[in-house]
Amino acid sequence: MASSVSPSLPAAAPKVGPGVAPLRAGQGTSFVLRRLHSLSGIVPVGAFLVEHFISNAFATNGPQAYADQVKFLTNLPFAKLLEVFGIYIPILFHGLYGIYIWWRGESNVTDYPWTGNWLYSAQRWTGIIAFAYIVYHTYTMRFTGVHLFGNPGAAFGKVQLEMQEGWPGYAYAVGIIAASWHFAYGIWLFCAKWGIVVGDKARRRFGVVCLAIGLLFAGVGIYTLRAFFVTPLQPITEPGAKQVESSQAHR
Repeated sequence: MASSVSPSLPAAAPKVGPGVAPLRAGQGTSFVLRRLHSLSGIVPVGAFLVEHFISNAFATNGPQAYADQVKFLTNLPFAKLLEVFGIYIPILFHGLYGIYIWWRGESNVTDYPWTGNWLYSAQRWTGIIAFAYIVYHTYTMRFTGVHLFGNPGAAFGKVQLEMQEGWPGYAYAVGIIAASWHFAYGIWLFCAKWGIVVGDKARRRFGVVCLAIGLLFAGVGIYTLRAFFVTPLQPITEPGAKQVESSQAHR
């Protein structure tokens, strides 16, 4: 007699709702590196970006105000150590490991329902653009021409010289917009990944806040950029830098 009991069907896999996958323990070195990458985007790289935008905004008050701010930063205790361990190394780690993640294609773009796949791609590309811009800007300002640690008055003129050579002026604008977008969306990703903002509704609302942050940074950056174009060319020699610092140069 045949059995009337039908064979049991396999249980259906539980449906996983959309959202950002949380960080999980037990994933070895990759977990640690990804966690450091996520954290470094906020501190210290994000903190440095905020400081940099604020410091550059002093250019809107003229070359002397800009020189005073550069002098303040270069005269901080252990300024060169802070520069290496608080800026260069974190930016290199965050940028290069971010490029590695993008190249390997390990991230699942369907985990980001707020922006969609194309905004996820924009985050990756703006990161690459911002990283290239930061490397170029750091090299030209820090390692070419007059040394700003001893001549902060030359900082305004060095930026002007770059911008008025042609394409670097456009590169500054593109770099500012890319860095603003990358940082703003990075805040959203950080808060979603670390469980600071939980739930689809809260994430959507926070997304609006992050969009406003990105637009604010881009607006301030572009407005600051304008100051370097409308101000008469400033000196970039050591004697000229001293004149700017003492407000004797034309403004």
